[in-house]
Amino acid sequence: MKSERLQISLLPEEYWWGGAISDGINTPFGHSPSARNLSKLDENQGAPLLLSNKGRYVWCEAPFSYEFKDGVLNIDPQTSEVIFEEGFENLQKVYGYVSKKYFPFSGKLPDELAFSSPQYNTWIEMFYKPTEKKVLEYAASILKHGLPAGVLIIDDNWMVDYGNWNFYFETFPDPKGMIDRLHDMGFKVMLWVCPYVSPDSAVFRKLQKKGLLLRDSEGSPVLRKWWNGYSAVLDYTNDDAVEWFSAQLNTLVEKYGIDGFKFDAGDPSASGQNEWSGKYVWNHYPYDNYDCESYAKIGLNYSLSEYRACWKMGGTHLIQRQKDKKPAWTENGLDSLIPNGILQGLMGYPFNCPDMIGGGLEGDINSSDFEMDKELFIRYMQCSVFFPIIQFSIAPWRVLDEEYFGYCLKMLKLRQKFVPEILALARHAAVTGEPMIRHMEYLFPGNGFETINDQFMFGNKILVAPVLEKGATERLVAFPAGKWAGDDGSIVFGPAKVKITAPIDRLPYYTLCE
Repeated sequence: MKSERLQISLLPEEYWWGGAISDGINTPFGHSPSARNLSKLDENQGAPLLLSNKGRYVWCEAPFSYEFKDGVLNIDPQTSEVIFEEGFENLQKVYGYVSKKYFPFSGKLPDELAFSSPQYNTWIEMFYKPTEKKVLEYAASILKHGLPAGVLIIDDNWMVDYGNWNFYFETFPDPKGMIDRLHDMGFKVMLWVCPYVSPDSAVFRKLQKKGLLLRDSEGSPVLRKWWNGYSAVLDYTNDDAVEWFSAQLNTLVEKYGIDGFKFDAGDPSASGQNEWSGKYVWNHYPYDNYDCESYAKIGLNYSLSEYRACWKMGGTHLIQRQKDKKPAWTENGLDSLIPNGILQGLMGYPFNCPDMIGGGLEGDINSSDFEMDKELFIRYMQCSVFFPIIQFSIAPWRVLDEEYFGYCLKMLKLRQKFVPEILALARHAAVTGEPMIRHMEYLFPGNGFETINDQFMFGNKILVAPVLEKGATERLVAFPAGKWAGDDGSIVFGPAKVKITAPIDRLPYYTLCE
C-alpha cells in the first residue's frame, strides 16, 4: 500500500545528501532544483535514504521519488511508509543514528589485503581475452616494476560461457597451478562473474527446465541486451537459483583456491538504464530494486566480493566500486571521484573503491586510437591514494614514461606509508559504520564547508586536497580551525582559505596537530 506524499520545508542553510551514488557529483541538494526516482539508478549503488546537515533524515524500506524545489523537499513513496525524523543536530550525528537503526554494521570487513595493497584488474590489458599465460605475465610484471602484490582480478571471458562457470581449458589449461603460482607470488585472486546465461546453451536448457531463469509475463525466459550481447538472466530472487549459482562459485573456491569474486551486472531491472526484451516476472519482488538487493546478498558469503550495482546493503562487508569512469577530467571522470566516494560512505558503504585508475569505461580506453593522458593518470592516482581501496587495470609502466611512472610509484609508496591508518579505519568502520573518507561538513559542521566537493577528510585528522583540473599546479584549500601540518613541511592556521602549490608530483595533504 502506497503511503501519502510527504512535503518537508527546508530550513535556512540546510543541505541534503543521499539516494543514488552517481548523484554525488550534484550534492549537496537543496539550493537548486533536483529530483530523482530511486527506482531508476545509474549503474551504481543506492539507498532509500536522505540526510541533512541539520540533523534530519528520510528513510523508506522501498525506493521513493524526491524533488527539491522552491524551498521544499517533496517525497513520493512507492509502496512503503516514509519515515521522517529530525532533532539529531548535524550530519555526523544523524548518520550515526540512521546507520545503527536501519543498517547496523556486522563487525566484518573485507579481506585486509584489499586495503593494504592495490587491486589489479586484467580488463584493459586483456579486454575479453585473458589467458593463463597473460595473467601470469601480468602478475610478474607488477612485481618486476616495483608495485606490491595485491588482489588480482581476472575479468570477463576466463570461463567456458556465461552460466558455465568453469575455466576454459584451451586458454587456462592449468587453473589450479596458475592460482597456486599467484598465491606464491603474494597475490589473492578474484574472478569476474555475472548473473547471465548464454541463450540455448546446455546450462540454459537445464536452468529453464528447473524454473530458475527470469521469465516474462507469458512464462518464457527473458533475454536482456547488455554490453556483450543478449543473455538470459538467472532469477536471483529465487532461493533455488541462488543456491545453484553459489554452488558454482563455491566449487571454484574449493577446487582452485579462488579468493573472491567481482560481481558485475545485477543492475535493478526497473532502471531505465537496462534494456529488456519484454515484461519480466521475478520469483519474489516486493518492491523495485529488490532484484539488485538479492544479487548483492550472494557476495556476503565471501571475504572478497566487489559490486558496482547495489541497493540497500549498508552495514555489510561488500566492496563497492564506483561505476565505470571516463578517462577524462570532467563529466563522469576525475571530478566525480570525491563527491561520489563521500556519498558512498554516507549511504552505509564505507569500503569503497574508485573505478580503475585513469578510468576504465569500455569504448574509450579500448579504442584503437586511444592515448592515455599521463597527467590525468597521475592526478587520478593521487585522488585515489587515501580511498579505502584502489584499483589498477591499465599497466602504468606501459602508458607512462619513466618520469611519470616514477610519480606513480611515489604515490604508491605514500599509500603504503598509511596502511596502518587505513586498516585501523576499516576495522573501525566495520563496527561503527563511520565512513573512512568523510565530508568536511561531517567533521566540522556549521563552518561553511557544506558545498566543498574537491577535498575530504581521511579519518578525523588528515585533510586531502588533490589537484583535479588539467594543467593546474596550484589550488585553493579550505582549512578548519586548528594547526595543520602539510606534507611539504608548511604550517597553516585555520580557519583559512589558502592557495597552495601542487606540482605534478605532489598530493597535498595536511595533518591536524594536537
